[in-house]
Amino acid sequence: MGKKIGMLLAGAIAALVLLFHLGPLVGLAITLAVLYYAFKKYLKAPSTFGKIVWALIGCAALVVSASNVPALIALVAAYVLYVVYKKWNGVKDERAVPEADDPFVNFEKQWAELQKHYS
Repeated sequence: MGKKIGMLLAGAIAALVLLFHLGPLVGLAITLAVLYYAFKKYLKAPSTFGKIVWALIGCAALVVSASNVPALIALVAAYVLYVVYKKWNGVKDERAVPEADDPFVNFEKQWAELQKHYS
């Protein structure tokens, strides 16, 4: 019961942090889209003047996106929410193999890992 309350508290805090930093997150997404568009146009620009203009637009977008550092906090909060969601719903990793004391089971697990790495 205490573990669920802790996960609920962590999820609530992460949700609040994400909501409070939603503005910088949207700003970061927009400036990164402008930066990507400017980079693509820079590569396709036929003239030197066009390359200079797109490089200046790209530099401005890079500076503006760097000023959205609180968006990184929002990304961390979104990841925490994802982890809490996975643990709350009991989603388990399919690759996880239960450990056993039987040496033949451990041998089979190690053999499967070797085959996976070398195939």
